[in-house]
Amino acid sequence: MPVPPWRIISVLHKAETGPIVLEKDFDKRILIPNIKRVVKEYDIKYDPNNPVPSDDSLAKDVWNAAVDLFLTVGTYCTTTQRRMIFTEEELKEALWNYNDWLEIGEGKDRRIWTSRKVEDTKLPGCLFTPVGVRCSEENFIHMIMAYMQEPLADAVSTPILDKVEGGYTKTHSPFEQQGGVVHAQYARQAAVRVGRPGIAIILTGTALSAASQIASSNPIWGARPTDLRLVSVISELKIDYDLLNKTLHFNQYGGIIGTLSGPLYGVYAGIEGTTVIGVASHLQGLLVNQGHFTCYFPVHFRYFNNTSREMLWLVSLSYQALANNTKLISGSNGFAVAGPCTEMVLYESALHGLVSAVSGTAILWEIASASNKHFERTTPMEARMACETGIAAVYSKLKRSDVNEIVKKVLPKYEDKIDKAPLGKTFPECYDVKSLKPSDEYIQLYKKVKRELEDLGVCYPY
Repeated sequence: MPVPPWRIISVLHKAETGPIVLEKDFDKRILIPNIKRVVKEYDIKYDPNNPVPSDDSLAKDVWNAAVDLFLTVGTYCTTTQRRMIFTEEELKEALWNYNDWLEIGEGKDRRIWTSRKVEDTKLPGCLFTPVGVRCSEENFIHMIMAYMQEPLADAVSTPILDKVEGGYTKTHSPFEQQGGVVHAQYARQAAVRVGRPGIAIILTGTALSAASQIASSNPIWGARPTDLRLVSVISELKIDYDLLNKTLHFNQYGGIIGTLSGPLYGVYAGIEGTTVIGVASHLQGLLVNQGHFTCYFPVHFRYFNNTSREMLWLVSLSYQALANNTKLISGSNGFAVAGPCTEMVLYESALHGLVSAVSGTAILWEIASASNKHFERTTPMEARMACETGIAAVYSKLKRSDVNEIVKKVLPKYEDKIDKAPLGKTFPECYDVKSLKPSDEYIQLYKKVKRELEDLGVCYPY
């Protein structure tokens, strides 16, 4: 198991000793001007005609711009109102000493994740996830079991308990801490019931605060050191003491830390600038959040997705920049606009998995449906489509140029519907919650979309 990626005590001191600045001044006078500067200086330009670029020099420019941005701007600690600044030497040291492999889970469910290169023939890992969709206590265990039984799933994320003991699990309430404990217990029970007791689980989504996360750490009934724990980047390039408390606890507990990074396109920058921010957030994740890996989910501010033409370009170019210049392990987390049991969500899932895999992501982290906003509106079928298609891209030895042509043929099937995407159906409407089988309707729809992708050159192994 890798050590903390960098000197954790130095990180804590930087949060107390860095230059003081008001948050609004950090945004307006430091962050935004420097985003505009690096995009211009490194001549980064979006090409809508090539949603999967093959220009290695462009990926290098994005990497150099991201390093420039991070070293110039730093990370802003909202608690102390100080900028945490790092030197080039400190960044190089952290990148050099970073482990390019990660061991997750235990026993027969143990898996190894490694970094990948662009157009790598090495298969990516797969993490099946309903992300943060809210779920009833009644359906909670069955939904987790449905995801855990998927054979491609190396690890799983879990939904969020909407209520526990009759109370809403709102942050900093006693129900949040209770919800976090119940969440962890239910997840462990689900793993045993599907015969995967050692599978790595992301815990605990119901517990957002550090105190509740700490309460759910227990090697017997709760979050184990072999599970995955998350520390967010506050958009953009920020952190606070509650998040740093998580970082400190997870490291002291011996856990595996994932940086949660979701830069917002349409808030601080255009598509080019958001791409640079996304890569820079990985550097914050390494040095500040102490992440052993990253969950990367750049999203459109209005639609909360990353499956449109410009967002696929952002995802592809981000991973090309990271894969060509680092050995960082990063998971590409898909966000679709459409809901389950629709053709559109399967197209969105397939393209996100396809683009991510060929661009060098280490983990296919799939996928949030219906913009991750609607109660119980997610199923494993969307994740299955994304992961099967991403793996098929590697199995088929597709190049970026091949995927670019496939994407250009599939995008017209749904890109004009992004602002009016179908919500589809809920988990209980798509699955028999007792037998955990998808509906015949969804199975037939799945096969139809898969055949269409095969006709375009995606060679599925099964």
